[in-house]
Amino acid sequence: MRPALPALLLGAGFIALSPIFVRLSEAGPTATAFWRVALALPLLWTLVFSLESTGERIWQQKALFLAAGVAFAGDLAFWHQSIQFTSVANSTLLANLASIFVTLAAWLLWRQKPRPPFIAALALALFGVALLVHTSLAFSRTALLGDALGVVTAMFYAWYILAVKGLRDRGAATLQVMAVTSTLTAVILFPVALASGEQMLPQSAYGWGVLLGLALITHAAGQGLIAYALAHLPATFSSVGLLLQPVVAAFFAWVLLSEPLVALQIAGGLVVLAAIWLAHSGSGLARRG
Repeated sequence: MRPALPALLLGAGFIALSPIFVRLSEAGPTATAFWRVALALPLLWTLVFSLESTGERIWQQKALFLAAGVAFAGDLAFWHQSIQFTSVANSTLLANLASIFVTLAAWLLWRQKPRPPFIAALALALFGVALLVHTSLAFSRTALLGDALGVVTAMFYAWYILAVKGLRDRGAATLQVMAVTSTLTAVILFPVALASGEQMLPQSAYGWGVLLGLALITHAAGQGLIAYALAHLPATFSSVGLLLQPVVAAFFAWVLLSEPLVALQIAGGLVVLAAIWLAHSGSGLARRG
């Protein structure tokens, strides 16, 4: 367990840098999402072929891989847009509501009745979101749009979680899932970014450095460390540890971007974190990254 705990905390810290990289990027938000996965592909595929046996099983679940790729593309596209309009704290907290949407989906689609703590989690989540939205209204209408996009992000990430769970249940390895879904996500996001007319390429070496940091530190290393940790730690313990991610993201935004945190926003954030913790403890489901 000892190596897994530092991996969990370090991975959560790496992923917490994600919205900072997005804000600093010289490319547009959708283009940044494309480069996030595209620049990580050489490393991911090298690791797949070096450490794992690809075999035929990687291609046996084409529909699930496609679903995961589409879901992750939607997740990144909407989240990166959300980060442009609202605070890093609000965007990251709202995107982490994915675990609640996963449990709701299992309840509505497969009649998997959630445990009692989930009902309390849902009520807390709605109250926390109301506080965060009230804070956004005090700033600007664009902040409210960013909050809405954060909730849409959570829906797409819930879809991604369900697709990945299906792939893992059928024997797909972690690196295989990351490499294939990242490839599909890049293929989907590239034409979307082009069609949007936004800036596709960074204008300086600094801009490319930001994209490389996003791809290698956040996407490859952050996701990989968390995937390793989740395989060696109890699910409930891991979920509590991963709640550090939105907290650390808000701290980074405060220090690096001078993004203020007001009392009502902090209160809403604490309520949302409590709701996510309850949802995790009642279902053992996953996190945002």
